[in-house]
Amino acid sequence: MLSKVVCVKFKKMKTVQFFNPGDIEDIAPGNTVIVETYRGTEHGIVKSGIKMVPSKDLVAYPLRNIIRKATEEDLLVIEENQKKEEKAYGIAEKKIYHHNLPMKLIDVEYLFDKKKIIFYFSADGRIDFRKLVKDLAGTFRTRIELHQIGVRDDARMLGGLGHCGREVCCSNFLNQFSPVSIKMAKEQSLSLNPVMISGLCGRLMCCLKYEYEVYRKIKSELPPIGSEITLPEGKGIIIDINVPRSIVIVELPSSVRVDVIFDRVKELEKEGKVLRAKDTYSEETMEDMDIEDETEFGNIY
Repeated sequence: MLSKVVCVKFKKMKTVQFFNPGDIEDIAPGNTVIVETYRGTEHGIVKSGIKMVPSKDLVAYPLRNIIRKATEEDLLVIEENQKKEEKAYGIAEKKIYHHNLPMKLIDVEYLFDKKKIIFYFSADGRIDFRKLVKDLAGTFRTRIELHQIGVRDDARMLGGLGHCGREVCCSNFLNQFSPVSIKMAKEQSLSLNPVMISGLCGRLMCCLKYEYEVYRKIKSELPPIGSEITLPEGKGIIIDINVPRSIVIVELPSSVRVDVIFDRVKELEKEGKVLRAKDTYSEETMEDMDIEDETEFGNIY
């Protein structure tokens, strides 16, 4: 069974969710829409037009409906809420200082219907902010939620440019974080300099995972580094595997280095001209993050 869906992205946490467009047919990417979520009435930006998706592939089924495309009045409300968010940020910062709480305010979000204000913050540990919540509720006269977020979500909300010169992936298109390890950088023969492989959040870059499985598969089909290989030029040792160039670098006893394409290496191995070295690559991983500590809902009241 296929379901008609539209992808909608929300501004603050940059998450993308599927919604049922219902009878609304003229929805296009870039449109602002008003939707009902588990948090209340919100506005989001359409990221894709209407498409058909197998119902079994949807995490939440049945889907929530898109209430309507944003009208001129709705856009004015959104603009007004943004101005209120700026004021609320300043007020909240002063109250955090007044209550002497060890927390850093990241952002403020007004839901579209103004029935809830969400304050996003980061902190080293868990914070008892019950008095702060009461103080904020008394000031704004509406429901208050405080969400403790991790450093990755911090970078996602604030955005910025990565080493590649493009917008960081978490802010641009990633919907959730995946574990990243030092092993992924090693497998791709990348520099292990923390400055070179860390993102704006100070953790290992999410993009280390993108090509990891490709490198792993290609290298599993080739003799590991240290293997002995017999070439027309003589016997040599494999000292490097360059996946982007599809070559294996072999060093001869004379210190001369020879580039051999992958297909040729595989042929030589079939001919019995390759003596594989033991792959001593450690299977132990050094996880760069604890998923449980990096969720958007680390501490909510």
